[in-house]
Amino acid sequence: MNPQKHVVLGLSGGVDSAVAGLLLKQAGFRVSAVFMQNWDTDNEDPFCTANQDLSDARAICDQLDIPLEHVNFAKEYWDNVFQHCLDEFAKGRTPNPDVLCNREIKFKVFFDYAMKMGADFLATGHYARIREEEGRYHLLKASDETKDQSYFLYMLEEAVLSKTLFPLGEVNKSEVRLLAKNAGFINSDKKDSTGICFIGERKFKDFLKEFLLAQPGVIKTSKGEVIGQHEGIIYYTLGQRKGLNIGGVKDREEAAWYVIDKIIEENVLIVEQGSEHPLMYKNSLICNQMHWISGKPKSMHLSAKHRYRQVDQACTLTQLNENEYRVDFEVPQRAITPGQSIVFYEGDLCLGGGIISQVESP
Repeated sequence: MNPQKHVVLGLSGGVDSAVAGLLLKQAGFRVSAVFMQNWDTDNEDPFCTANQDLSDARAICDQLDIPLEHVNFAKEYWDNVFQHCLDEFAKGRTPNPDVLCNREIKFKVFFDYAMKMGADFLATGHYARIREEEGRYHLLKASDETKDQSYFLYMLEEAVLSKTLFPLGEVNKSEVRLLAKNAGFINSDKKDSTGICFIGERKFKDFLKEFLLAQPGVIKTSKGEVIGQHEGIIYYTLGQRKGLNIGGVKDREEAAWYVIDKIIEENVLIVEQGSEHPLMYKNSLICNQMHWISGKPKSMHLSAKHRYRQVDQACTLTQLNENEYRVDFEVPQRAITPGQSIVFYEGDLCLGGGIISQVESP
């Protein structure tokens, strides 16, 4: 790569993208920054940090001497990410907005915007790596596996990877904080953002109530005993403990209750006590909407994650039709959740993945 190439950096106001900009400047690239506003809200919203994030981004750009543009992709986010998530929640599934945001906004709408700015490359503060071999581009886990974000990037196209830089791919998070501190960045100690960007720190249930009408129903044990009422099946996900509001149940010990199943067609929530209840575990799943980054893998004996931060799990894939696979795990998996992504790996290589459509019992 020619260091004089023009790189457009997605700058969020957080420490990761700030240090990505620092590393790009140190490498000699010509860097421009863009702050993306993907959610419209009023200035009185106590849960929205957009104004502070933009202020921090401007301070970083002033320090690095790079230009900053503020662009609004809120309409594209609503149409291509948020509305899809609402549709999925309404069906009782649990979507992953971060995966969709990367595919539809950061590496599509923003990518196209950067290319129109004359960029040779797009850069972000994601923890992942890109490797080129014989003209093919591959997505790899970050060197710091505790921060690896390849799970959220598995829907990217190879053509996009060929024009993308991940400056933090070889850097540990602790090094990022130190680099930011040594550079005197205003956000060197800033807390990492968590959760879904449009929800912020507010309660998930309260947020969904603004957009979806829920139908209350009953909570049952796996044996059919009615032990409570739920506010709407859309508010719960498999493995959830908080917010069930189940008090003392006759002839039951005082132990936490967990969601182990959702019977959508009957609007029934199934719960049992104990985070490791056997019914929480499943051996197999069906996934569809498959995306292979650099072509379909040669072997069907792979490893996979069905949730972020999970240790890779050995599995075997069986293709059922053109875009649907059955996944059988060597070890039963806890709380496999329809609507979530399953992502496949060969060692550090992220091959691609799909959306979980069905979970099968042992």
